[in-house]
Amino acid sequence: MAHYLDPAPGDPNTTDEPVQDHKIIVYQMMVRLFGNQKTLNKPYGTLQENGVGKFNDISDKALQEIKKLGASHVWYTGVLEHATMTDYSKFGIALDDADVVKGRAGSPYAVKDYYDVSPDLAVNVPKRMQEFEALVKRTHQNGLKVFIDFIPNHVARSYKSDAKPAGVVDLGEKDDKTKAFAPNNNFYYLPGKAFVVPQGADPLGPTAKGPKEDGKYLEMPAKATGNDVFSEAPSINDWYETVKLNYGVDYQHGRQLHIQPIPDTWLKMRDILLFWAQKDVDGFRCDMAEMVPVEFWAWVIPEVKKAKPGILFMGEAYNAKEYRTYLEKGHFDYLYDKVGLYDGLRRLMVGGGKMSDITDVWSRESRGFSSHMLRFLENHDEQRIASKDFAGDTKPAIPAMTVSATLGTGPVMVYFGQEVGEPGRGSEGFSSEDGRTSIFDYWGVPEHQKWLNGGAFDGGKLSLQQKQLRDFYGRLLNLCASSEALRKGRFYELQDANNLAKEYDDKKLYSFLRFTDKQRMLVVANFSPTQTYVPTLQIPAAAWKLMGLDPLRSQFTYTDVLNGRTGSTSARVTLPPMSAVILEIEPKN
Repeated sequence: MAHYLDPAPGDPNTTDEPVQDHKIIVYQMMVRLFGNQKTLNKPYGTLQENGVGKFNDISDKALQEIKKLGASHVWYTGVLEHATMTDYSKFGIALDDADVVKGRAGSPYAVKDYYDVSPDLAVNVPKRMQEFEALVKRTHQNGLKVFIDFIPNHVARSYKSDAKPAGVVDLGEKDDKTKAFAPNNNFYYLPGKAFVVPQGADPLGPTAKGPKEDGKYLEMPAKATGNDVFSEAPSINDWYETVKLNYGVDYQHGRQLHIQPIPDTWLKMRDILLFWAQKDVDGFRCDMAEMVPVEFWAWVIPEVKKAKPGILFMGEAYNAKEYRTYLEKGHFDYLYDKVGLYDGLRRLMVGGGKMSDITDVWSRESRGFSSHMLRFLENHDEQRIASKDFAGDTKPAIPAMTVSATLGTGPVMVYFGQEVGEPGRGSEGFSSEDGRTSIFDYWGVPEHQKWLNGGAFDGGKLSLQQKQLRDFYGRLLNLCASSEALRKGRFYELQDANNLAKEYDDKKLYSFLRFTDKQRMLVVANFSPTQTYVPTLQIPAAAWKLMGLDPLRSQFTYTDVLNGRTGSTSARVTLPPMSAVILEIEPKN
């Protein structure tokens, strides 16, 4: 087995090809939750009861602190206007039917107007777009770039744009609803069948005031549901609040593709992307990218990049067999690395898994797309590390996040609250207590609020342990941003070289080199919850040669640049339980 990653020509990992000399570090925030200071946290509570964060809460100070943490980009999640139970009808926004809204706040992935932003996020609702535009400008002024969501696969059942530019024809407005499929229909239909609201307990209870699920929502003919359910009666576990968009794929006849001439949905979605690109956003996180045909991406991404060169596309993807297709044919800049590194690290964090899971990730990706994979340990879909449903503790994040952030040159992401150990407690409303922070309901995020500290964004209410955890994230992410070896260096795994070494347990320790001609880093992570190891790391002759160093002619110092420890003339390291070191190797003067 090869021990090192020697990328294919043209991949940003290689040292003899032009590379982008930076590493993207994404800070994801749910805007609705980020600035909310209310602490009532009543299950299924209203906006007035539980509060909601605003665009304006994301102040210069907040952005400066995010920048100091090491971030280069902020992913503002939940920006687009989506279906909600909150009544904004006095502002000319139609009230949504509670039967097809999940939670009080509603899912940010059930978009009801692609050309508008959520009124929840505005202090002055009629000026909500101006408040968003001011946030984009403020973000840029603080040295950060902006990602927003693009949700291409599905929309809210109540979709109707009241903010679309003049001349824009709304989705479905000209559909032939007598046909289950037509290439230029925007939706799929079930002619002659009415939509059936899925059966489920009313979370509000029979005596509650306010919006009610009454099972009387009318949709005739029924449209196909967002998660490819071609039935008028989706289940409570389906994405029943959304409808599937038609990109020219006839799902009911062998997934036949009808893309000549270009389908109407393609043109509409291109125009939506261009609308937001003109708002000066720097990139799109594309929801469920694989549920849209790759042919669409192959056409639309170059179209958008012609209008705004340098804009980035990051795809949510789960089928590792199709990664190369969506990167090369589809022109995505980055894809999620969920089923690879995230899943492997999660198993290690909870006491299962094996180090070869990490080996499998980099060896598979050595075919040329390692630098295009977005690594993370938390996002809005995943359980919080500190939750009882995941690790139940913040300590496992230290070795795992170190590996996640440094294994490759591609982007790394943290989710707001992760850096202070937010555990995702509480049954917020639509969701049970599942270890996630709700995307469906209004809520305060308690541990994050301690850092928010009444809008001071200074961590004034954090415990010592939380301050130490946030300091770790800051040191790691800033090191990733500043270190040439971690930004663009090559990779060499050291497992085989150390598996027989004294004090090296290759079932609990993982080690590798990242290096360029100018800098060499040795990364070691200890995933054991109880064992301290003190190994002397073995670096084979082949690795020394690749790094351009000769251990027979020179001595070296090993400085722990992650933890701020002074240099040593030996590669002997002390690794307490759930810890990591990053040693810079330099010739001794």
